[in-house]
Amino acid sequence: MSEIDDLYLAEDGLGLAAALRSGCVSASGLLEAALARAAAINSSLGALCYIDEIGARAALARLDSAAPFAGVPFLMKDLGAPAAGLRTVAGSRYFARNAVPATTDSDLVARLRRAGVVIFGKTTVPEMGLNLASEPVIGPIARNPWNPYRGTGGSSGGAAAAVAAGIVPLAHATDAGGSIRVPAAACGIIGLKPSRGLMPQGPDFDNLLMGLASELVVSRTVRDSAAMLDACGGTPRGPYAAPALPRAGTVLAALDRPLSPLRIGLVDAGPISSPITGERSAAVVAAARLLEAAGHGIEQLLSSELEQHLFVAGQFFQQAICAALTNLAEELNPSPAREDFEPITWAAIECGHRLTATSLAATTRNAARVSYALAQCFEQFDAIITPMLADAPPLIGALPTDGDDIDTHFERMWAVAPYAALANVAGLPAISVPRGLDTAGLSLAIQIIGPIGSDILLLQLARFFERSAPWSFPFHRVYERS
Repeated sequence: MSEIDDLYLAEDGLGLAAALRSGCVSASGLLEAALARAAAINSSLGALCYIDEIGARAALARLDSAAPFAGVPFLMKDLGAPAAGLRTVAGSRYFARNAVPATTDSDLVARLRRAGVVIFGKTTVPEMGLNLASEPVIGPIARNPWNPYRGTGGSSGGAAAAVAAGIVPLAHATDAGGSIRVPAAACGIIGLKPSRGLMPQGPDFDNLLMGLASELVVSRTVRDSAAMLDACGGTPRGPYAAPALPRAGTVLAALDRPLSPLRIGLVDAGPISSPITGERSAAVVAAARLLEAAGHGIEQLLSSELEQHLFVAGQFFQQAICAALTNLAEELNPSPAREDFEPITWAAIECGHRLTATSLAATTRNAARVSYALAQCFEQFDAIITPMLADAPPLIGALPTDGDDIDTHFERMWAVAPYAALANVAGLPAISVPRGLDTAGLSLAIQIIGPIGSDILLLQLARFFERSAPWSFPFHRVYERS
């Protein structure tokens, strides 16, 4: 392994950009290291579904060395914000045949490029993001870097695998029902779903999913996620403006600021339908004890107090997703046929056709009530910690898409991550934080949820865990299969 390869695998994104500015490495050298890493392991890892060497090399000439992530190799998820020159296939046969490259960047991608990243490919997703496993029939199958027989979660599973296995230090990700946080937990990295409205979604990207979806990155370090939130959150131009962060650099500068004593709600068990295994419950309790030892107040929050909210959140998520897929299918040209999509995707489209306006209106009203109830809850707590996953990351094939029982499909997903969709439905920020490894060598994680606008607080808490109980895993050794 060369000196530059060692540097590439050892540093996070901000560290690589600093090395570039100091003259220790060139942007072309970083890109070559990323491409070599991808070439060495992606055939067995399945994290990347497309590589764009030509576009990436062309981007090197336009770099601003003062940008926070200058020259850092980066990957876009194959679902979400459009990037000029890249197709969005979304893991689907239909789009593999019919999609064309985007002609312009979305507002988010324009900001990512201004932050200095060099986009050189796209990461694997389940078809249309409709699974908590990133195993599309058209391939590739994204495999867990800690155990290739297990999945990476979804729908940002390829992104999380690429980060955990050292192909990139951070990667684009989206989250409408846990799709940033579940893969981050499965792969042992950081995943923040920002507050509703904090990230730009213009000028014409409408993956809003009735307010469920948000975008940012998955990363190895808290500071990379904080710096990318600084670079991309708030203050865009034009009619698609999102709320502004106080000023540039605010998030990163706040990471190590001492926290006043907080009131933390502890949820260490799952709902009746999704029990939490012992090691994952113990990880949440251990995290709470660390916070308590640091002077924060811990109060038990019973899972039964959230049970009805979880039911409504799941119902709203299912209806919003099915309605969105039906609307998309009706707008596509040429019109899709059943065989153009995996069976569960077509079942979701048909479910959307059956959905009545009355039902959707009622579920939307109930979802608003959940948001209100959680806002009241956060009058009692500054943050809530929960398990992120109910059990170890599922085995490859454990979340099949070859059936047409859409209700069972969503129930399987909620069993994997019962507390994931609650934050999406209420618009709350939520972060998945690594908490070491279980006895089988698989990553453990907790979720921290806060009130809307508490994104900086969640990153501060994640930084607390990063410093007090480091998860400095040897990422370069995680996945050495070739």
